[in-house]
Amino acid sequence: MKLPAWYQTPTCQVVLVGITCFATPGMFSAVSNLGAGGTQDVALSDTANGVLYGMFALTGLVSGGICNLLGPRFTLFLGTLGYALYVGSLWCFQTQGTRWFFILAGAILGVTAALLWSAQGEIMMSYPLEKDKGKMFGIFWAIFQLGTFIGSVIALAINIRSGKLQAVSTSTYLAFLVIIFCGVASSWLVLPPNKVIRGDGTLVKLQAASSIRIELRGMLGLFKNWRMLALLPMFFASNYFYAYQGALNTAKFDGPTRSLNGTLEAAGAIIGALLIGYFVLDGSWLGRRNRGYLGLAVVTSLTIIVWAIALSWQVTFTRADAKADKLISYHDSNYKGKGALFFFFYFTDSCYQALAYWIMSAMTNDPFTLARYAGFYKAVQSAGSAGSFGMDAVAPPFLNEILGSWILTLVSFPMAFLVIRKIKETNYEDEKMVYVADLTAGELEAGGLETAKAGGNDTGSNEKGSLEGRE
Repeated sequence: MKLPAWYQTPTCQVVLVGITCFATPGMFSAVSNLGAGGTQDVALSDTANGVLYGMFALTGLVSGGICNLLGPRFTLFLGTLGYALYVGSLWCFQTQGTRWFFILAGAILGVTAALLWSAQGEIMMSYPLEKDKGKMFGIFWAIFQLGTFIGSVIALAINIRSGKLQAVSTSTYLAFLVIIFCGVASSWLVLPPNKVIRGDGTLVKLQAASSIRIELRGMLGLFKNWRMLALLPMFFASNYFYAYQGALNTAKFDGPTRSLNGTLEAAGAIIGALLIGYFVLDGSWLGRRNRGYLGLAVVTSLTIIVWAIALSWQVTFTRADAKADKLISYHDSNYKGKGALFFFFYFTDSCYQALAYWIMSAMTNDPFTLARYAGFYKAVQSAGSAGSFGMDAVAPPFLNEILGSWILTLVSFPMAFLVIRKIKETNYEDEKMVYVADLTAGELEAGGLETAKAGGNDTGSNEKGSLEGRE
């Protein structure tokens, strides 16, 4: 059956992945932003998250290869299942007190989430044209964070009626689960790279899938790639601060206000992603490398300003003070400015994430390579998250956590600069481009099979392809 042309476009596919992530990790983020996942047991939540991100880190090292073998559609589907189980375990804990199931669900989610984010990274970074990669991140991240936004609004609307709610209600978890199962279903709409046609008439990839030999070689090559090693600090720091921000939200605010903060965080993430994607990373007035420099300058400036403001508030109280003080409500006068801080926490976070993805996507256009990059990125990112949640579980001083988070991000910027310096203005001249107009229907259908018979093509190689007559 011939697919509609609009359905085969990179934009449509990125939107579909955004919808899937809107409904799955978006709901996970929403419930996490309620404070300790709505459990009000910070130590238990930190333990579950530590296990989750530990398994995420381990699985992420191989998830890119798994995605290339199974294809993004099936990999994305498998990745969504863990989110339903995790939210169900939260509900079960809230009603039955089953702590072990909550921790087990966290471990399972760590495995499935690595699969989901490798498939997502492959699609978002490799399907668009080079000039659109920042925009595609903005579109994806906005849709994904819209899940967090709507989830937080649902929680706020349900929970705000009591005004003093200390735990998330059953109806909130049911609303989350309904949306998550919609996301599970939507994952089947995603197309493989050999079915997606870019605006210039090129296929994203002729092969539908890779081979085990190529994937093993490609995954080992990640540890020999100096650019990926230079980006390790950026990857490690990119989610490290979530534990601190979640603990702060739980310690200082009541239930409805935590939901409001989650709504503001999502709004900040949506606006930040769109602004940096459209007007900085894909600005047409600058060359690609200079756009990378500008993006780095923007993210560095935001990080310094926002975290300095957060530090100025943090030095006014300790963990012990937070336990003794009355929880802040959005009705209170001392809430003034706190909502804006949480907004800019995630505004800055989305810009940081955009820069990391944009740098990786500027290194190559090959979907199989970028799937491995995405898995590696999420593995290192999750290792940082596991460490931060593990640290928060033993209740260190808040001041130590905020300083650690801030310093890690600042250290990552000089290393990212080294990688941006080596970005080429285009990779089209170094990588083979396959034009649909040059292929017969039989070649298009048999492309993956013929490539496999020929021994495959290492997706990290620089196979030459001419663009003469195509521009």
